[in-house]
Amino acid sequence: MMSAPYNLVQQRFTSYNNSKFAIMSESEEMVIILTGASRGIGLAAAHHLLSHSHKLVLVSRTASALTQLRDQYGADKVEVVAGDLSDLAIADQAVQVAHDRFGRLDGLIVNHGSLDPVKKIADSNAQEWSKAFDINVFSAITLIQAALPSLRRTQGRIILTSSGAAVSAYQGWGAYGAGKAVLNHLALTLAVEEPDVTTISIRPGVVDTEMQREIRELHNKTMSVEDAAKFAGLKTNGGLLKPEQPGHVIAKLAVAGGKDLSGKFLSWNDEALGIFQDVA
Repeated sequence: MMSAPYNLVQQRFTSYNNSKFAIMSESEEMVIILTGASRGIGLAAAHHLLSHSHKLVLVSRTASALTQLRDQYGADKVEVVAGDLSDLAIADQAVQVAHDRFGRLDGLIVNHGSLDPVKKIADSNAQEWSKAFDINVFSAITLIQAALPSLRRTQGRIILTSSGAAVSAYQGWGAYGAGKAVLNHLALTLAVEEPDVTTISIRPGVVDTEMQREIRELHNKTMSVEDAAKFAGLKTNGGLLKPEQPGHVIAKLAVAGGKDLSGKFLSWNDEALGIFQDVA
């Protein structure tokens, strides 16, 4: 017997191109705020959502890639908010733009983040950790707080891009891993406190992004020899994921993630997310 969430998805979606996932009809287009949209996983998620008729408020420090998306898909589907999310006013601005331009808000994808400082705890200082938490944690909390009133009304979704570093230790990644662990607990807590909003934390895997290049070329000296070799080997041996692999899962969850997933920290390729994964 099919589970209730699967039946619900089957009722609301229609299959296409032999995919396990099916797009929403145009009458069910959604409005989503997406951070970190200028490259990597965020850019892949943006392309997927826009190609399936959803409307986006894109937030990133880099304006050029965002305006390229608006030019490609049209100003009727894309609005751009360029700014540093450690500036907490950006959160209110993004939510206001969603309402002013598109009349509603159905989802929030928190995808931005920074690996810095890549230092041993003994070699870092509280100011560096504070800056990391401003970017990776406090800006996420502020975005969520700003979006919650709207998401309650639409029974919307919050998708948090987490990391395996939340549950595994890497030398020099203390601030980053701790911040991602906070995101996981945010999802867990929001699932209890906000039953009308579905919140899911996703482990995207090791993806061929700018962050991975920085790990190999800039941070390898402060990491352990073993960890540096591991990440270099993944690039050399073709072991890195394409941004589209986790990016498409994240995008699909933002429009169709079921309440049974709320509060969970799941790998992008978890069996529970099979319906959201692209067919190879």
